[in-house]
Amino acid sequence: MPARAAEAPALERGAAITDPLALRELDRGRFAVARVMAPERSDDTPLTGGQLFALPSMARVRTALDAEFDRYVVRHKATLPNESIGIGTGHDFQLFDRAMLDSDDARFVLAGIVNRMDRAFVSPESCGEIRLIYRLTRTAPAGEDGAPRRLPMTLNVVLKAKSGGMVDARGIGITCAGIARRWLDAGESTLTGADLAARLLAPNGPLDLIRPENVDRIETNLQIAHAPKSAARDFRTDYLMKVFRLDPKSGVFEGAPMENQIDRERLLADPDLGRDFKAWLLDPRHLNEFDRGTVLIPERFLAKAAIAATPSDFDPSQLQPAFGLVQGEGTNAVFSENDIVAALRKAADVGVTPANIRSVAGFKRRLNDVTCSGCHQTRGIGGFHFPGVDWIAAKPSNAAVVPASPHFFGDQIRRRDILTSMKWGSSPDYSRGFSERPQLRTRSEFLAELKGTGYYDGWGAHCYQHSAKPADNDPSFRTWTCAAGLACEAVGKTSRIGMCFVKSR
Repeated sequence: MPARAAEAPALERGAAITDPLALRELDRGRFAVARVMAPERSDDTPLTGGQLFALPSMARVRTALDAEFDRYVVRHKATLPNESIGIGTGHDFQLFDRAMLDSDDARFVLAGIVNRMDRAFVSPESCGEIRLIYRLTRTAPAGEDGAPRRLPMTLNVVLKAKSGGMVDARGIGITCAGIARRWLDAGESTLTGADLAARLLAPNGPLDLIRPENVDRIETNLQIAHAPKSAARDFRTDYLMKVFRLDPKSGVFEGAPMENQIDRERLLADPDLGRDFKAWLLDPRHLNEFDRGTVLIPERFLAKAAIAATPSDFDPSQLQPAFGLVQGEGTNAVFSENDIVAALRKAADVGVTPANIRSVAGFKRRLNDVTCSGCHQTRGIGGFHFPGVDWIAAKPSNAAVVPASPHFFGDQIRRRDILTSMKWGSSPDYSRGFSERPQLRTRSEFLAELKGTGYYDGWGAHCYQHSAKPADNDPSFRTWTCAAGLACEAVGKTSRIGMCFVKSR
């Protein structure tokens, strides 16, 4: 790692809390999953996974997860009858052991806290969201170094950044600008560990405003199965994602459609539904929101669960969530190439200038990365964008030290830019680029943080292989270049999207 990278301020400062020792302190207090999910409990003893799922509010969550496991196994046996599936290394596809959800030796620990006020366009009155991310972890020591084994599952508790009538300790009403200021001010602190936790919890700290009544929903992501590399197939891992929204009347989490998770199977099987979706998405107003990454697709077109398969190749494949919806990827496509070209022209006629989607290929890419599963297939650590750092390990130096994916870090500049706009009362620009390629903002101090890094133009960044003929270069990706001394090399067999590497000599 270059020395300047080690000395540089953290990209996530002011937009996420990733310090492992501070998270440990917070997990010991009111940010333990037990205190968040069951605030009426007077006992500070941590809840095991089984105790958590036994809460009345969580009963339907566990039932729904079990049903998804059963569906996954049935589908696997129907599509891959010659590859065994079950728990343990004796199977071709090794299932996640659901017994760990009930184990007395596993619990969800706080892995990170992420500010998502960049999502205030979804609910302006709530000023966006704050997310508490918990990782399922064995508490009993395992292995020679005594480190517990972290399990491949996260529980994301999503809270409204502001609830109605929220006031501070002086009785003054809380505003979006005030919340943003608290986060950005805390991000400038050089404190760590318990001192940082105390700063975050102080009356003027960002976490002082987080309360149980702000809980909106939970999002689960778990590695449902993986297949080691063999003579029959390449390595593959499947991640199950689901969303459960809190019913304020019953206090129970109910399964809900996943935001922008397009239900490909239903759209391809139901021509009428497919036509309705096409008409809705290609409307100039919705197409503009789709291009900007701020689209909110109606629930009638969405799924309630998703499987994100990784690694997903750079080339189009059935593993991608929107595969087959655009002409050229199977039969009965919902969108023809002419549909997309005509829609882009119509949008231009009414003054809409796309920032990302300037071609059919750009439309396809956005159709995938606007979904939950498609986004997690992009530059994720396996199927996660925030696995968090292991602070329980007896020897943390032997544990994972990278809390999040390149996609997460590459997006921090955009998120902080939105927080800064909120802080000063200006209108934020909520748009975002493709998941592979962060959208640079105009602030020079922000631009300098990403330029030449592995997130943008540097070694390992996603890029586009340019043709000698400029007319042959796809307008959606032709700005995806590499820094001096690096070349864009192909990764897939058919796609010209590649990665920046040192030039061959």
